[in-house]
Amino acid sequence: MVDTDALLDGLSRNGWFGALPLDVREQMIAGAELVRLRPGEMLFRQGDAPSGLYGLVSGTLKMSSLREDGREAILAVLEQGIWFGEISLIDDQPRTHDATAVGQVEVLVLQRAAFDLLMERAVFARAVAQLMAGRIRLLYGIVEDATLRSTRARIARRLLLLARGDITLSPLKRPRVPVSQEGLAMMLGISRQTLSKELRLLSDQGAIVLGYGYIEVVSEAGLGKLTLA
Repeated sequence: MVDTDALLDGLSRNGWFGALPLDVREQMIAGAELVRLRPGEMLFRQGDAPSGLYGLVSGTLKMSSLREDGREAILAVLEQGIWFGEISLIDDQPRTHDATAVGQVEVLVLQRAAFDLLMERAVFARAVAQLMAGRIRLLYGIVEDATLRSTRARIARRLLLLARGDITLSPLKRPRVPVSQEGLAMMLGISRQTLSKELRLLSDQGAIVLGYGYIEVVSEAGLGKLTLA
């Protein structure tokens, strides 16, 4: 049995969802289905038709696509509290990437009909527009990083983003970023060897500590200075 009060409380810690009027949040949860995914199971695949708006209740999802050489490119990491999937519902185009569970995952699925009904309410439609505006700002930042910044600056900026849950952008920072070096290299589109060299330099400078399956941000200020390079 789903505990709707617990879902409401947990998801409301997310800034976007928590800012919605209480009756809108309650309507979203009441109209959604709770889906559980096993490690490695896909929520949707690139090319799938839009089926709903998603709220990540627990666990982590990676958004990725396959490059022409068959290698995986991780675009983003999604963590608890974030809502996503709105773009395909707005333009009615197929999903642009894969969404895969990293470990056990619980996600709310707000079906298309329920989403369309909520979009008739101005307060929800404005909130969705704000959500999309935030995505666009992040996208512009990623494009700017790829075209104008050094590899070291890109690494530093992504580590700072991951410390806030990547695109989840939590107001709470956590020093330990649960990402492997292989995963971070996939996010940045660089080789593992290049990343390893840069991370060792950052570690020698006292900005980070490298662990097994994680990277600890020791000096946020130090990384912040490198983002300008």
